[in-house]
Amino acid sequence: MYAFTAPFEAPTGSPIRELFKYLAQPGMISFAGGYPASDLFDVAGLEAAAARAAQQPALCLQYGPTDGLATLKEELAKLMARRGTPCSPQDLLVTTGSQQGFDLLLRVLVAPGDTVLVEQPAYPATLQALRLQQANIVTLPVDRDGLDVEALDALLASSALPQPPKLLYTVPTFANPTGATLTRERRVALLRLAVRYRFLVVEDDPYGDLRFAGTALPSLLALTSEVPGARDWLVHFSSLSKIVAPGLRVGWTIAPAEIVRRCVVAKQTVDLCSSPWTQAIAAAYLADGALERHLPHIVAAYARKCAALCDALAAQLPDDIAFHRPDGGMFVWARLTRTQDASAYLQACIAENVMFVPGIAFYHDRHDVASLRLSFAAPGVADIETGVSRIGLALRTLEQR
Repeated sequence: MYAFTAPFEAPTGSPIRELFKYLAQPGMISFAGGYPASDLFDVAGLEAAAARAAQQPALCLQYGPTDGLATLKEELAKLMARRGTPCSPQDLLVTTGSQQGFDLLLRVLVAPGDTVLVEQPAYPATLQALRLQQANIVTLPVDRDGLDVEALDALLASSALPQPPKLLYTVPTFANPTGATLTRERRVALLRLAVRYRFLVVEDDPYGDLRFAGTALPSLLALTSEVPGARDWLVHFSSLSKIVAPGLRVGWTIAPAEIVRRCVVAKQTVDLCSSPWTQAIAAAYLADGALERHLPHIVAAYARKCAALCDALAAQLPDDIAFHRPDGGMFVWARLTRTQDASAYLQACIAENVMFVPGIAFYHDRHDVASLRLSFAAPGVADIETGVSRIGLALRTLEQR
C-alpha cells in the first residue's frame, strides 16, 4: 500500500527491546537490558541541579544552540580533561545520547555500499544503524582482550575488501556485549593502522568510568597524542547515561572540526537541539562536583554485583556456562558448554522467571548460537543469586526433555 524506502521495507527492531514485554511478568529477574541500577541514581543531587537550572528559564526552557549549551560543553570539556583528554568546548557536539552521535556520523559519512568495519559481537543498535544506512558491514573477531588488531592488519593488507573502509566501530573499554577491554598495545596498533590506511576509528566509550578492578587504560582519544596524525582519524562518543542517568539523554561527540560541522547541520534537521532543560540540569550537576562524589558508590555497587554473578555462575553452573570476569562495565559474556542453543534456553529461563539476551542478537554474520549476555547492573545481589539458581533450574529442565 505504501512505498517505503528500501531500508524500511522490512525493518527489524532491537532484539533486546523485544524482550521487554516479559518484564511485566510477576517476579521476573532480568539480566537482559543494559540498564543502570535505578536505585543508584543520585536523585537528591539531580533534584538540586534541576532547581539551580530552573533559575535561568530563558536558558533551559527556550530553544538552544544545535551544538549544545555553552555551560554544558564547558563542563564536559572539564570532564574529558579529568579523563586524560584535554579538549576545548568547540571540539564537542552535544547529542541526545551517544547513539544519536553515531547516527549523525553515518548520515554525513557513509553512503549505501560503503564498507564499515565492526567488531563482532557488537552492540545491536550499531548493527541496526549500519543496516538502515545500507552500509557494507565487515565483521572482525574479538577475544578476551578486545578487537583482534592483528586480524584487522591482515585484512587491510589483503585484497579481501571490495573497497577501503570508511570507518571502524569499537567499544574498547568494557565492551557491550563482551565486557572485554582492548589492551594498550592493541590501542596504539589500531591507531597506527587508521593513519596508515586512512579510515576513521569510532570509539564508543559509555562505560570507561565504571572500572572496579585492574589498571585503568587511556582512551583511544587520549592515545592519539602518541601516534602522529591519529587525532585526524578518531571520533569519540561518550554519554552520561550509564554514570548519571539515561533519562537525561545527554551524550557528546568529539571529532575533527570538519566532521563536527557537518554533524551539526545534520542534527538541525533531526531535533534542532538536544533538550536544553536536561542539558542545563546536567551542566549544574557536573559543575557542583556531584558526579565525582557519587560515581564511586555506583562503581562499588557494580563490583559487588559482578562478583555475585560470577561467583554464582562458577559455583552453581561450573560445567554448563563458561565466561570471562570483566574488570568493569555492566556485562558478563558467557557461552553454554552443553546446551548449544541459547535462544531455546531463553524460553526455558523465561518460564522460570529469569531472562538474558541470546548472543545471536549481537552478530551480523558467523553467529555463535551458544553465546549469551548477562547484565549485572540493574538487579540486586539477592536477585542475582536467585536468578542464577533459576538459570540452573531451566538448564536441568531442558536436559530432562
